[in-house]
Amino acid sequence: MKIVRSAVTAAALLLSFEVGALAETTLRIGIAQDPDILDPSIGRTYVGRIVFSAFCDKLFDIDEKLNIVPQLALSYENSADGKEMTIKLRPGVKFHDGEPLDGQAAKFSIERHMTLPTSFRKSELASVDHVEVVDPLTIKLVLKTPFAPLITQLTDRSGMMVSPKAANEEGDKFGLHPVCAGPYKFVERVAQDRLVFERFADYWNKDNIFIDRVVFQPIVDATVRLANLKSGGLDLIERVLATDIKDVRSDPRLVLSTAPELGYSGLTINIANDKNKGALSRSEKVRQALDLSIDREALNQVVFNGEFTPGNQWVSPQHPYYQQAFPVQKRDVEKARTLLKEAGVPLPIPVDFMVPQGAEEQAVAQVLQSMAAEAGFDLKIRVIEFATSFKQAQAGEFQIFQIPWSGRIDPDGNSYVFLHTKAPQNDGGYSNPEADKAMEDARLVSDPAQRKAIYEKMTKVVLNDEPIIYIYHRKLLIAHTAKLEGYRQMPDGLVRVVGLKFK
Repeated sequence: MKIVRSAVTAAALLLSFEVGALAETTLRIGIAQDPDILDPSIGRTYVGRIVFSAFCDKLFDIDEKLNIVPQLALSYENSADGKEMTIKLRPGVKFHDGEPLDGQAAKFSIERHMTLPTSFRKSELASVDHVEVVDPLTIKLVLKTPFAPLITQLTDRSGMMVSPKAANEEGDKFGLHPVCAGPYKFVERVAQDRLVFERFADYWNKDNIFIDRVVFQPIVDATVRLANLKSGGLDLIERVLATDIKDVRSDPRLVLSTAPELGYSGLTINIANDKNKGALSRSEKVRQALDLSIDREALNQVVFNGEFTPGNQWVSPQHPYYQQAFPVQKRDVEKARTLLKEAGVPLPIPVDFMVPQGAEEQAVAQVLQSMAAEAGFDLKIRVIEFATSFKQAQAGEFQIFQIPWSGRIDPDGNSYVFLHTKAPQNDGGYSNPEADKAMEDARLVSDPAQRKAIYEKMTKVVLNDEPIIYIYHRKLLIAHTAKLEGYRQMPDGLVRVVGLKFK
């Protein structure tokens, strides 16, 4: 009898284990690239921001209408002179290692963003002089000068909080074992294969977390991503091809979520860091000629079925800060050739054209190559793995870098970090004192009309110098299984996992 009872008990335990295993839910998300380092101070990729949204909450977030909403902080208040911001933190928040998120921890995180030698957040927080802890749940950012975009910076990586204990213990290896205060905690990362996170039991908003694990799988080929979604191997994918929109919408098992993106796609020109001193780096007339060789609407129709928006500025033509005085110019090959003749450069002009892996990126590059050839350019396409392209860009190992920017809700976030002298993502080394002053002045005022007038001055300078040739603005295209409920697409393109559940 003892043996029988033991067998029954073992069977019951096994059944219980199996039921528990079946009950565990996993959200599998297909992403277009393998992210760079998972450290919010150092990360600079869009796909990295998608992953951060699952495990690294920010002081504030945005909603569908771009309103600032609370996340790890409850509220903020600016002083009358605009030189102090007081932030009230949410009580009871814990990091994944159990440490509390209090004033000291928030001060540590912001100062780490500001002072870490490799931080890309420095320019985003450049106006902050120091951080004061007012009480255990209140901090004050004391500014050198008023800084209009500050609150919007705190809705992204500059507002992400990291555990001081973990950051100090891990040092420069923190990105390999990140510890934040988000809904899921880091489990493992296998390069080019998967990033695994599990539900954090002590999350401050745990009642809105319904899925046990989130697994991100980098799949560069968009067609393969969609095939995996259709077969059930994935539950959600980002960056559906524009040419696949009809296919997704016609499939009753799938749901397509869209929104206009905040950013842009363009060509970063290596002006100051080009070791070969190519023609593009020596003359703005050559860069203007390349711009004139591009038919943006034709590109949109050929590659994107007309779904995207042609553009020529760091914000889209629908954006309130778009400068109507500088509309998208039409293609003019003859004028382009005239500019090249005035520049005195021999034709054809050879150009190293660095393009990250991806079907759409490569299709865009091929169309641009064909168009530019008619004006006298020989764009030599060099397809490269995504993360590697950023390393080469920082090292100046390119002449043109075709790269999108996911965008920020304030125009400063689409311009300063790429165009200001020695800004951390100014890979082409562009520098113009007049443009610098306009960007600095725009940070000092909060009135939209005044800021737009300042940006108009900057636009005139930048569109003449052409350090970046802006080409189009994407439509965010996220597809997921119809079994997934609660998904909302925000204009920043991030995938928010809070509130998601399976039917």
